[in-house]
Amino acid sequence: MTDYVLVHGGNMSTETWNRLTVGKPVHSEDGRMGGMIWDGTVVVLKAAGHRAFAPTLHDERTGTLTGHIGEVCTLIKDNYLRDIILTGHSYGGMVITGVADRMPDRIRRMVYLDAALPEPGQSLYDILRQGLSFAPGMRAVLPEPDPPYVEQLQFDPARLQPILKTYILCTKSEFSAVTRIAKEKIARIKKGWDYFELPSSHVPMADMPDEFNRLMLNAAKK
Repeated sequence: MTDYVLVHGGNMSTETWNRLTVGKPVHSEDGRMGGMIWDGTVVVLKAAGHRAFAPTLHDERTGTLTGHIGEVCTLIKDNYLRDIILTGHSYGGMVITGVADRMPDRIRRMVYLDAALPEPGQSLYDILRQGLSFAPGMRAVLPEPDPPYVEQLQFDPARLQPILKTYILCTKSEFSAVTRIAKEKIARIKKGWDYFELPSSHVPMADMPDEFNRLMLNAAKK
């Protein structure tokens, strides 16, 4: 049995999810997905005998990156989780980096799903601006500069270095200019990284769930 902690990115609308999904439409009281983007993955992981946690983070309009990191750390401590596969989607890459910096001894593997891969001192918006230099048209899909997205993340890369890492790049993602930066960074480092590509949107849990879930199950076998 392996413990999975799955961290969503920006709080996607159910409308966006329903436009992408190959499954049944979903609805929520506030019209947002939050941790529900992982529902199908959680079912698959639990059916395979694993434990899976997919929290909904505090609203990004009033929350902070530090706060989101703290929420995930609290979940890990309260549930006595260890040997974790810690997964972050999109902005969630910032969160899992901060979590692993605080508690590296509890993390077996970090999985970045079409996610921000920060350097110390970067914010999500710093990474997005870097991506804009390759693809000016990406400006149309930029999120609002909410507090978590402009907060700079301070961490020690040496604390993360021993942790195994996976990057899953989605080739049809609207954020390909950002994930290109991550791909080039991983190609330079190589050691300690597994790299995969899916011909999916930015949200493979919606449009390529079977393929994505297989990658997640395989992560526990390594």
